[in-house]
Amino acid sequence: MDLHARRADSFGAQAEAYAEHRPDYPVAAIRWALEPLGDRTERLDVLDLAAGTGKLTAGLVAEGHCVTAVEPNEQMLSELVRRVHGVRALPGHAEHIPVPDQTLDAVFVGTAFHWFDQEKAMPEIARVLRPGGVVAALWNEPDTGVDWMAELERISGTSVESQRDAPTSVRPHPLFGAIERRAFPHVQRRDSPEDLIATINTHSRMLVISDDERAAVNEKLLALLRARPETSNGPFDVPLLTAVTRLVVSE
Repeated sequence: MDLHARRADSFGAQAEAYAEHRPDYPVAAIRWALEPLGDRTERLDVLDLAAGTGKLTAGLVAEGHCVTAVEPNEQMLSELVRRVHGVRALPGHAEHIPVPDQTLDAVFVGTAFHWFDQEKAMPEIARVLRPGGVVAALWNEPDTGVDWMAELERISGTSVESQRDAPTSVRPHPLFGAIERRAFPHVQRRDSPEDLIATINTHSRMLVISDDERAAVNEKLLALLRARPETSNGPFDVPLLTAVTRLVVSE
């Protein structure tokens, strides 16, 4: 298995930690993604593709939509079913979506689009969307415009590269209109430095390295977070930017 495949497959064993420590997604980002649908936004048929443990699924359900969640990893899907109720949860891949043709108003992808084989996934997404339907890819990224977050990012590097270019990974496709992008401010509340380190440890670049390397990186992170006044005492907010890429299927 090559490194990309290992990283994509690394989350299942950490499904519970992923569900506990990853951030959710801002409502403003979800609503912006659906704007091209105009007045059809009260209760939509929506797919959360590569849904993981349901971090984005829960936000879509809270907005009142009829949600189907598709996820290839059995452990992640089980965690989603345990935590998010009122959704249809199915095993499946972006390259083979187990949903009939033209039955969805929107397809959402939370922090996963960069794992897809786009040559196969984009026609599949277009197939399941109704005319004028939307696909929206979302990523929660650290806001490195904040000093301590920039420093945290700098020292959290590992022998496996970060995927900071993931939000620009969506490529134009003839079945869809122009790519639109927007970023939304977001925060994640963490109770302690250790909680933020637990979040960082759910990222694939941390999951696939050796125990010794992970321990060394975590030691540096903990030293920084304990030294910074913003994070050393009690609960604190982690500043994030949620990057959204939106496309509309051609009619």
